[in-house]
Amino acid sequence: MKVNIPWAVGLTIAMLGAAGLGGHTARVAGSNQDPAGCDAGSGRITIATGNSTGVYYVMGGAIARLVNANTDIRAGASETGASVQNIQQLVKGDYDVAFSLADTADTAVKGTGKFTGPQKIASIGRIYPNYTQIVVRADSGIRSVADFKGKKISTGSPLSGTEAISLRLIEAAGLKESDVTRQRLDLTKTVDGMKDGSIDGLVWSGGLPTSALTDLYTSVGAEKLRMIDPTPLLPAMKKKSAVYDTATVPAATYGMSEDVKTVAVPNVLLVRDDMPANLACALTTLVFTQQKALTAAHPAGKDIRLETADKAEPIPLHPGSERALQQLRAKN
Repeated sequence: MKVNIPWAVGLTIAMLGAAGLGGHTARVAGSNQDPAGCDAGSGRITIATGNSTGVYYVMGGAIARLVNANTDIRAGASETGASVQNIQQLVKGDYDVAFSLADTADTAVKGTGKFTGPQKIASIGRIYPNYTQIVVRADSGIRSVADFKGKKISTGSPLSGTEAISLRLIEAAGLKESDVTRQRLDLTKTVDGMKDGSIDGLVWSGGLPTSALTDLYTSVGAEKLRMIDPTPLLPAMKKKSAVYDTATVPAATYGMSEDVKTVAVPNVLLVRDDMPANLACALTTLVFTQQKALTAAHPAGKDIRLETADKAEPIPLHPGSERALQQLRAKN
């Protein structure tokens, strides 16, 4: 890993993945180096992120820039449908690093939900939490998830982590999937639907703030929207996965009149379990030593903490990442 760290602050994403940095590359990158070391080696990697208006996309681009500035690896970040799709394509070899919600990664490790068997993945670190943000039109009559019955609700992009948590919320509320007129929309189309009144509400799992929701609140007006508290459903949610926890969306996030309690789930950075240990070590070191740079890209970066990096059970930590975290903690 290079010692000097040039960093250009900004939100322009280096979308090198779109320029032909195909997958199947992490099997080569790093493999020419000492596996007991922490030098990234050389080669190419691609990072699977999420919707272009979400935090994954911004953070993925920021991590790609860090890799390009600090190693001999050429990295690119690509827009995707997010968690489920990311894991499927990571395992297939289309991507080398993938953002995912921990609950989705949990089902991947267990081989449940959308996964037909245990997936050969590992974590290179738990990062910032995602906040479940349930926003409805104030005139919709919706005051709880149970009120989704008969309503048009955007539950996120197909095979996204948002869709997965939406379905768990619907089940926890005692509803059938067919009780809700689900709109499987990405966040851009979801916000458009909220603006023109063609949908009644949305579920979004993302960092704070999410730019598309900032746009929604600014365009429509906070007084015409309501954010729903789903925490009464938390006990039922935790029966499905232990990763869920309570959190609060501060009123100032979107200019709301009051804070709103919600359900949070950690995000994890995933790789295939056969990634060279030295490369996993180098990537982990970058992510957990460059918090200021990541926070400059998006405020969610402030919640990337060394002390919680390995707290992603039951998702296994990559051995190279485990070594990196031990070395970093020994220095602190």
